[in-house]
Amino acid sequence: MFKTLKNTDIKNKRVVLRCDLNVPIKDGFILDDSKIKASLETINYLIDNNCKIIILSHLGKVKTPADKAKNSLEPVYNRLRELLKREIYFSRETRAVNLYMQVENMLPKDVLLLENTRFEDLNGNLESGCDPQLSMYWASLCDVFVMDAFGTSHRKHASTYGISKYVPSCIGFLVEKELIALDKFIINGKRPLTIVMGGAKIEDKISLIEKFLDKCDHLLLTGGIANTFLKVLNINVGASLYSKNPEILEKVKNILLNYREKIMLPLDVVVANTYDKNYIKYKRLNELDADDIIYDCGNKTIERYKSIIEESETIFVNGTMGRYEDLRFANGTKEFLNMLANSNKILVAGGGDSVSAINNFGFKDSFTYLSSGGGATLEYLTTNNLPGLEGIDEDDEVETLDL
Repeated sequence: MFKTLKNTDIKNKRVVLRCDLNVPIKDGFILDDSKIKASLETINYLIDNNCKIIILSHLGKVKTPADKAKNSLEPVYNRLRELLKREIYFSRETRAVNLYMQVENMLPKDVLLLENTRFEDLNGNLESGCDPQLSMYWASLCDVFVMDAFGTSHRKHASTYGISKYVPSCIGFLVEKELIALDKFIINGKRPLTIVMGGAKIEDKISLIEKFLDKCDHLLLTGGIANTFLKVLNINVGASLYSKNPEILEKVKNILLNYREKIMLPLDVVVANTYDKNYIKYKRLNELDADDIIYDCGNKTIERYKSIIEESETIFVNGTMGRYEDLRFANGTKEFLNMLANSNKILVAGGGDSVSAINNFGFKDSFTYLSSGGGATLEYLTTNNLPGLEGIDEDDEVETLDL
């Protein structure tokens, strides 16, 4: 078991806290602050224990200097200050000589948020590549490292796994809750277990699908993932998104041969087309034209999936029925979520799109648990392991800092 915050001596210590503050921002305004709010319990606990708190987080991807402007954590700093109802500090630098002085001059209960950790990726992927010098630098700012960014715990980055190699470390309340909930409801939960998986690109999830099929009783597929399976079955998907990668297609073929009885695919769809932006039409799968683009599923698909849900005890949702953010193609997702809400089953969801749809359509209270992770949730459920947490163990020896 990972060392927890309450089992760690943090009173009056300098603490580097890794949060997941990767929130959606448009024109400088935060669209959803739920990740910031999810970090407050750990932050307030550290404040109550007179810690000096240095917060690290990433925001988006930073591949070019132009990405820095749109992916600054300054809007997050402003919102965090409002939520904490206290003055906090913001560093526009991720590392600098004067940061040592700034941290040294902090008072107990002070909070300092550093700029986006992925700004360091412009110097040669130092953050995402888990550069040891960068890891040691951030570790040198603290006495204790608290890892509370569950959403990034499936990656070994400098600000997650890297720091934990050099200072005493533990997990925060958010990570602890995630692990307990996923163990309870999914890994050790009631069976039969049904997985609902959607998404645009099957390349991102093919390995997870292969692992899930040995753990679940049913797999319901939607979106671009389902399109690729339909294509392998020689069903016309028109101009819809599907994989053309020969290796992926071969894997899908083998999956269908070995697990066809577990897999369920759409029967009917709602389509747009390539030449008329106002075109919307309901069709059975055998009616698609070459210019049709699948953006939602139909009622017959929902009814078919309902028969599996009724047989299940636990349902894990990762993805939506279609392009839910466009209200013209949101019906399938809303009807499916409504059906789940009335099923009286154990319902767990993980992944940005699925959780966003659940919140937007008002089904949050119908779910047993909503995970803050996407890739991290899937990684943990399929492997029972999170690489970003491997440096946190009560029995691990801490390496000596050598700056």
